Amino acid sequence: MENLIQTLAVYALPVIFAITLHEAAHGYVARHFGDPTAWRLGRVSLNPLRHIDPVGTILVPILILTVSKLAAGSGILFGWAKPVPVDYSRLRRPKQDMLWVAAAGPGANLAMALGWAFLLKMALTMPENSYSVAMAEMGRAGINVNAVLMLLNLLPIPPLDGGRIVVSLLPHRLAWQFSRIEPYGFVILLTMLFMGVLNVILHPLLGLFLMLIKTLFNL
Repeated sequence: MENLIQTLAVYALPVIFAITLHEAAHGYVARHFGDPTAWRLGRVSLNPLRHIDPVGTILVPILILTVSKLAAGSGILFGWAKPVPVDYSRLRRPKQDMLWVAAAGPGANLAMALGWAFLLKMALTMPENSYSVAMAEMGRAGINVNAVLMLLNLLPIPPLDGGRIVVSLLPHRLAWQFSRIEPYGFVILLTMLFMGVLNVILHPLLGLFLMLIKTLFNL
């Protein structure tokens, strides 16, 4: 139980910021390209409290961490925040600008992964003590959480960000046909999760990304 509490404490900040700042980034970029909807609702904010979903931001990650810890497994940790409202019709060039709005979330996760990697590098260069050990563990957690969320959201399945990026890049007719998958997107995602397909896809990508981070920061 003590180990579980320590794990939850280490992952708390990385999970909350990874999920909530992902959503804030969508709202910020949407405002930049002409849609102020999220900004007017106070969702273009670095305050996690404006984005937290009690189930997706808190309960689901805790359950995954708990089950993974008790089963000594390595389940993929993920969650979600309250979706930021984006009115794509208000963007200056809706189809083209959709790409940047969608890419903003994974881009925020990439930036945070690099930030946590920098923290980890600092912790490893400090004399070892309880403070530096805690910093290192939180840095590793931040890298892993943001890497998973970035890669998961880049899957080309609407309404995930990767799906919206594909819609933005496809010719109009194909984009319209592809976007019709969106109502079934989460069903497809959950099916992939329970069938183990999601792990098969994400684990190699995650391993490659973590190797690049280690090489970049000489970890």
